[in-house]
Amino acid sequence: MNLTELARLLKVSPNFLREKLPELGFDIGWKAVKVDNQTARKILQAWPAFMRRLERQAEEARRQEATATKNKEVTKTIKVTRLVTVRDFATLTGLPINKILAELMKNGIFTSLNEKIDYETAVVIGADLGIEVVLSDAVELEGPDQSEKIKEVLNKEASGDMKSRAPVIVVMGHVDHGKTKLLDAIRNTNVVEGEAGGITQHIGAYQVVRNERAITFIDTPGHEAFTAMRNRGAKVADIAILVVAADDGVKPQTVEAYRIIEAAKIPFVVAINKIDKPDANIEKVKQELSNQLKLVPEEWGGKTVCAPVSAKEGTGITDILDTLLLIADMEADNLKANPDASGMGTVIESKVDQGEGVIATVLVQNGTLRVGDDLSCSGMNYGRARALKNYLGQTVSEALPSTPVKVIGFKVAPAVGDIIEVGQGTRVKQKSFRSNGSDGPTLNEAESEDGPVINLILKTDALGSGEAIEGSLSKIDTQGVKVKIILKSLGHVSESDIGRAEASQAQIICFNVKASPQAEEQARNKKVVLKSYKIIYDLLNDLKAQIQELVKPEINRVDTGKLKVAAIFRSDKKGQIVGGRVIEGLISRDSLIEVFRNHELLASGQLAGLKMAKEEVDQVELNHECGISYVGAPVIEVGDTLQIYREEKIFKKVK
Repeated sequence: MNLTELARLLKVSPNFLREKLPELGFDIGWKAVKVDNQTARKILQAWPAFMRRLERQAEEARRQEATATKNKEVTKTIKVTRLVTVRDFATLTGLPINKILAELMKNGIFTSLNEKIDYETAVVIGADLGIEVVLSDAVELEGPDQSEKIKEVLNKEASGDMKSRAPVIVVMGHVDHGKTKLLDAIRNTNVVEGEAGGITQHIGAYQVVRNERAITFIDTPGHEAFTAMRNRGAKVADIAILVVAADDGVKPQTVEAYRIIEAAKIPFVVAINKIDKPDANIEKVKQELSNQLKLVPEEWGGKTVCAPVSAKEGTGITDILDTLLLIADMEADNLKANPDASGMGTVIESKVDQGEGVIATVLVQNGTLRVGDDLSCSGMNYGRARALKNYLGQTVSEALPSTPVKVIGFKVAPAVGDIIEVGQGTRVKQKSFRSNGSDGPTLNEAESEDGPVINLILKTDALGSGEAIEGSLSKIDTQGVKVKIILKSLGHVSESDIGRAEASQAQIICFNVKASPQAEEQARNKKVVLKSYKIIYDLLNDLKAQIQELVKPEINRVDTGKLKVAAIFRSDKKGQIVGGRVIEGLISRDSLIEVFRNHELLASGQLAGLKMAKEEVDQVELNHECGISYVGAPVIEVGDTLQIYREEKIFKKVK
């Protein structure tokens, strides 16, 4: 085997390989070009353990260096939760938000002050600013990381019972960079046409076979609304594909997706897609990867595998599959499970189907899930597997580890990310799912005593969709308008939903679900607003427009001038006509007036008329005499000072 090819398989440069082979016990000369196949196989088998040893040594060196640096440079220590908004992070550090945002941009993270960064990112930014960031003991916002439960179960399995399983691949990247098209090319199917607007709005799990070996793929949505779903997608994956469009380059969600992959500590491949486009620039993409994410391609002497592909033309698909299988071989020790154990897996998607009831896509991670198995989650009984269907929609009797399967028979809708186990648990009643907590006032908990309120009942086809919509709403700057989700549930709109909306003066928002004819008629009769959407952009834009209409303007006062009262011409119950000289600024018609005597405010009113030499005028300038018609309490006396001002209404745009 050519030494350069061997280096590519090991994801290192040829020079690095030549340098390290003697340490590994292989006496191969510096000028060697090839190695025999038997030696190559030995190197491939020994390399993972060798690299882990090198990484431990490097980690220890970094730890010692970090300790030395910390002792010299750290000025303060702060505690943060696993996820923290940029605004809250700035408050904790005591630094201006602009400084935090600038530091994030230096690290290739383009975000706003209301968006969240993870703990690992906070540590990096804190170190750059001379601040030690430690993880708070506070309860995590997204609940416990249930992936640790899977690890605990796998660690308890006897090594002799563990068998190789298929690798699970997560596909991530910026919206519209071709993630789903890439999977289409891999699976020879067309999922894009089935998604509204060509945007993937649910997590899907699929399997393909290459060289008689199964590979499981998880397709995660790329729109910013689905950050939480992408996080969960990475937690169940073994290997990631980071998709970057050759004609668009590295974008904010590319950076975010890489941070998720980095935090999950899983190997990855960069797929540079759309190389068939006329304006495709592969070298520019590699440059952006290197500059913004510090990912140096192997061709430039780095360790990042960059695979040019065209999902549209099918170019490079087999190469990327072979690369994934090679990485799986290197990760073989971690890709094992016990197929003879009781089934256990993670919920990838959960929804309500009109014909099948509550169903969920479960990725089996240990054991075997079979038809008839009791299903439990967190010790609670969630139903029984009445039927199992594979990714092709075919009915199957069982699902082995690394197999995605649609499970029919849930009595209670599990949440995306829940761990489903085989076994009976305590019975629970079906109930609607409601908004979960966050690090600020949630949309359904803060009561507004003043100001407009928009009450919503959210009906969706899937838990992930409802979570994504709620997450997006929390990012909208509502400018004092309270958006309150009073109920969030799965399935089509029923007559009881209409009654609940009428009682709470709420509008019903449907996402990928419909209302029954009876419910629609009842909504018309009771004048309940009922709106349906298939694309999340449209839903959010409509809500922003509603909020904009209710936004109260900010009142900005502008002092324009002062008048010294020299004469009172007439007084009555409604006001007065007075004369005087402008001693400051100028006076305009349709202004407001404050009456001062000896610097004390006596009353306020309106300037209804303005005259100079018996002529109506629009304004009077400094040092000129005039007469004004004052509407208000008749308290003005000679010698008083009138402060003239106007109020400007400023309407802020909802973003």
